[in-house]
Amino acid sequence: MVKTDLLWPDGPHFYYDTGLFPPTTDSFALGYFARPKRGAAVCDLGCGTGLLGALLLARDASLRLVNVEQNADALALAERTFAENGWAAEHRTGDLRDAAVLPAAGSMDYCVCNPPYFCAHSGKSAEGEARRVAREEAQCTLADVCAAAGRVLRWGGGFAVVHRPERLVDLMCALRAHGMEPKRLRFVAPRADAAPSLALVEARRGGRSALAIEPPLVIGSAEWDKVYFR
Repeated sequence: MVKTDLLWPDGPHFYYDTGLFPPTTDSFALGYFARPKRGAAVCDLGCGTGLLGALLLARDASLRLVNVEQNADALALAERTFAENGWAAEHRTGDLRDAAVLPAAGSMDYCVCNPPYFCAHSGKSAEGEARRVAREEAQCTLADVCAAAGRVLRWGGGFAVVHRPERLVDLMCALRAHGMEPKRLRFVAPRADAAPSLALVEARRGGRSALAIEPPLVIGSAEWDKVYFR
């Protein structure tokens, strides 16, 4: 079912489909964590219904966004969100593993991605093909995502990604394997004294080895209100 919601009262709105990619804490946290510079060319790899791009443009309308998504129904909702909010963006339908679908090599200043978290067949699959593909690496793997980001980023460009803490080593290895050095790490935790539930990582193409570990982002804290534009 297609629904719409507001980012804040009387603010920008976004569309989503409960049967495809409903809005999640992950996207809101990544939208807050990512730091593209003003006017940057940003590519959202596997954008779904476009929520992450909407979060970025709501904070900085100067960004030049390219959405890449293989699900045509989801991308149609992203196009609707962007058009009705007056945001300019380029939308590309297709598989991010296909170089012809991606922006030109080295043309992007920044990439973002909320990728599938789980290895294929590692647990109970989600109901519905769209949700299964979004949840587990049935098609697109972590290596595929990092390869796409490494291809489209210019030298020195940044890549912000959200993932599960238990796969942090996999993420770091995949980033390095595709020419991107992890530079910032921030965990999201339900409480200050609890184990983290999400890991936010920003890497830089061609960056030197030096990882800054930032204070945890605690759900329900005063800072957490900023994640949701409160």
